[in-house]
Amino acid sequence: MSGSNSEPLSARAKLAVTAGRAAAAVSRAAGRGSGSVIGGRVALKLDPDLLAALAQHLDVVLVSATNGKTTTTRLIAEALRASGPVVSNALGANMPAGITSALAGGSDARYGVIEVDEKYLAGVARDTTPKAIALLNLSRDQLDRAAETRMLAEKWREGLSGTKAVVIANADDPLIVWAASSSPNVVWVAVGQEWKDDAWSCPSCGGVLQRPGDDWFCAECGFRRPAPSWALSGEHVLDPHGSAWPIHLQLPGRANKANAATSAAVAAVFGVPPQVALERMYQVQAVAGRYDVVTFQGRELRLLLAKNPAGWLETFSLIDPPPAPVILSVNARGADGTDTSWLWDVDYGRLAGHPIMVLGDRKLDLAVRLEVAGVDFRVCDTLDEAVSMAPPGQIELIANYTAFQDVRRRVGN
Repeated sequence: MSGSNSEPLSARAKLAVTAGRAAAAVSRAAGRGSGSVIGGRVALKLDPDLLAALAQHLDVVLVSATNGKTTTTRLIAEALRASGPVVSNALGANMPAGITSALAGGSDARYGVIEVDEKYLAGVARDTTPKAIALLNLSRDQLDRAAETRMLAEKWREGLSGTKAVVIANADDPLIVWAASSSPNVVWVAVGQEWKDDAWSCPSCGGVLQRPGDDWFCAECGFRRPAPSWALSGEHVLDPHGSAWPIHLQLPGRANKANAATSAAVAAVFGVPPQVALERMYQVQAVAGRYDVVTFQGRELRLLLAKNPAGWLETFSLIDPPPAPVILSVNARGADGTDTSWLWDVDYGRLAGHPIMVLGDRKLDLAVRLEVAGVDFRVCDTLDEAVSMAPPGQIELIANYTAFQDVRRRVGN
């Protein structure tokens, strides 16, 4: 597929794109953010088939997961730029309206690299006819909105059944394996699974999964970990031929090496060799503010996003050891999910020894959780107060989604 084979946009589609851009411009002028979501909503209202029309000339990759999808989308986009122009929703507007807005700006692109909210994956796949779909992980997140993980895996399994796309899937996550197993063409990647608390029961029969070493299987029905063709091994990606390619990233942590390994496997589907793909990924320093180090009130703050138990566990492994000061901020607005019960699934005892400052809309919920975990903390009303209370050293600031956006606005990032 290439741009030369595509049908020109219909008059209705062109009108919808124009109206969407106008709505986005008005939203930006009013100081209400990028305008991508409202622009996409207006455009889809005028032409419900617009997403399919915008995607028809693109080789599309969809990326979905509970954690890591924004970063992986960015890494894949960087890798594919080695062989042509890319359009992507790189800032994480990952529902149909935001995706439509992003693709409306990519008429000259060859590739569409699209992050998709887990709830919308099957529908977006239907509209965009992707060449590849990357499935990274599934764990509990926004249970009030996205439903329980096994139900989500079942929706993916049904929605992707028989897809013509190459599915690049994490062999170490039983829920992902269950979701991807209905697809005829799957490339399995072994990238590990640090958070296992959502994957102790077999998604196929409900039995208890056995987990010897890195393997997993169900003794009752025989559902088991597939043999991977790609793997993360320390600082290298192993390709299907057994060659080891070094990973050099500016992004921290093992989770991002896992994202890079999956991204290399995706790039290979499009003919980009692992060495080229991984070299290009080094360019990525931060993703929508994540991992940025900013100066605020004369102090250095490293901005880290963690939205759910699995994400918090990964983030704790990234931060500097005690006595590095840590600011935690938690909201529970619509985009976060309004249920904060997940706080009780996070092992905040791992923060022992760090000076901790707590803020955000749900700072008292978080304070109760930290009290029970037996760690010392101070509750603060504002970021300014938290920074002024922090002892010397670079401050590690960990926030969930809307709390993270609040911090970025305050520090001018």
